[in-house]
Amino acid sequence: MAIPFKRMGRKDPRKDDGVVKFHPQLVTQGQSVDLDKLAYTMKDKSSLSLGDIQSVLTNLVEAMRAALFDGKSVNIRDFGVFSLSATTLGVDKKEDCTMKNIKAVNINFRPSSSVRPNLTSTRADEKIEFLDLDAPKKKKTEGGEGPDEGGNEKPDGGGDDGETPDPAA
Repeated sequence: MAIPFKRMGRKDPRKDDGVVKFHPQLVTQGQSVDLDKLAYTMKDKSSLSLGDIQSVLTNLVEAMRAALFDGKSVNIRDFGVFSLSATTLGVDKKEDCTMKNIKAVNINFRPSSSVRPNLTSTRADEKIEFLDLDAPKKKKTEGGEGPDEGGNEKPDGGGDDGETPDPAA
């Protein structure tokens, strides 16, 4: 399975006359994987039942939330560390700095080295492959098997003029 990406042009927002530069942007496809889907996947590699795994995952989320809201970080070995951060407004005087200056609270995740993507991995099960979403368009025009300049070529070599052929002809 490969991680799809597309090419996105972006200007540097800090510069008024910024030049557009293209960057690969990873694309998430399909629906996200929820706790039920994770539990179903885990069931095949465990002696636990689907209900047991779902219960454990649900309890994990609740316990993590409680720990985070208690001001602690959550370190799951071989996975990573979850912690909270805040988006705030700065003020000039220390006395004016109150909880009213907190505008949003975010959950941060710092993956452990065992789950962090490694582009140079030599192990087949850890190697990340990428899928260029623009490549199929290029292959058709570069390979000579796609449409001609008019876009009318069919695989059998016949043109498509929009009419159904006469079977009597």
